[in-house]
Amino acid sequence: MLAALQSRSFHWMRSGDEVFPIMLAAIESATECVRLETYIYVADRLGEQFRDALVTAALRGVKVKVLCDALGSQSLSAGFWQALEAAGGEARYFNPILFKRFGFRDHRKMLVCDRHTAFVGGFNIANEYEGDGVKSGWRDLGLRVNGPIAGALADAFDGMFARADVEHKPFARLRRSSAKQVINLPEGRVLLAGPGRGRNPFEQALHHDLRRAQHVQIIAAYFLPTWRLRRELARIARRGGRVELVLAGKSDVYLSQLAGRSLYRRLLRAGITIYEYEPQILHAKLIIIDDIVYVGSSNFDTRSFRINYELMLRLQDGPFVAGAREIFADFVSHSRRIEYAAWIKSRTWWRRLKHRWAYFLLARVDPYFIRWQYRKAPD
Repeated sequence: MLAALQSRSFHWMRSGDEVFPIMLAAIESATECVRLETYIYVADRLGEQFRDALVTAALRGVKVKVLCDALGSQSLSAGFWQALEAAGGEARYFNPILFKRFGFRDHRKMLVCDRHTAFVGGFNIANEYEGDGVKSGWRDLGLRVNGPIAGALADAFDGMFARADVEHKPFARLRRSSAKQVINLPEGRVLLAGPGRGRNPFEQALHHDLRRAQHVQIIAAYFLPTWRLRRELARIARRGGRVELVLAGKSDVYLSQLAGRSLYRRLLRAGITIYEYEPQILHAKLIIIDDIVYVGSSNFDTRSFRINYELMLRLQDGPFVAGAREIFADFVSHSRRIEYAAWIKSRTWWRRLKHRWAYFLLARVDPYFIRWQYRKAPD
């Protein structure tokens, strides 16, 4: 079984216990450049371990660049990166927090070493991601990529690193965002998304692939798709296809969990199968549409589709897809299936009210506030 999880240039990593040692080893073996981009970076034991590895790399002459989101990594002290900067490395915070534009966040996660090895997925740098995701630690998913995709990701990092301190104002209203890109490579596509004019490349690719889909499997820590995506999933189930969702039975964002559950009744009635992952907090992001796999940082929700800067890979490779389906089956084995009759019976008026208010706040108020920031940001 494990042999099917790997394919050519791709290597699945299914837990923090697996991914972090491999990432640290890649930093230690880098000879030219290390690029690290993350939404959350915490100054805990794991965070200090990564910082020390980055400092050591910089001291031996490797160019080291770190990009953390200013909101997601706000707990870092002012001097946390001092040793790295003293060693010749660079550290920046994306979009420093100001009320008029704090909604635009860099949610991407990647590590690129020497332009030929890259890591993508949902893992942030924090202790809670350590463990096997079943007995301990949040359940997440990562992918190591070797080859041209790693070089494309390095270039994508450089673009974000250059715009880290740029005020997010005129571009969002007046021109198509340069953060939205599709990079086509023989191994697959790199889909870069962000706020501003123009369609989200990830969402656009999803719509295209779902039109002809027969078997869809989605693991989503935060599930709040647009009306159009919900309609397409329902259509697949109603025409005889299979749609399976693994969603969060335990979540670090309770409001998101409530909002997602507000959709269960309609999804179940359409014939969609829903599971909730129960052992630990779910943080993974994986989409399988027939022979296509999407993996990266984007959640299956409105904020990822409309607001955040995100990174997804769209890959087609037989053994690789087979490995993704084995991973999905493993998640299901630790999940509880939601049955329609039992779900309807459990929905008291108080639960229905909470679900509806959570949906209203995340699907309506949050996007409206971001649009308000677009309009009010000074030129």
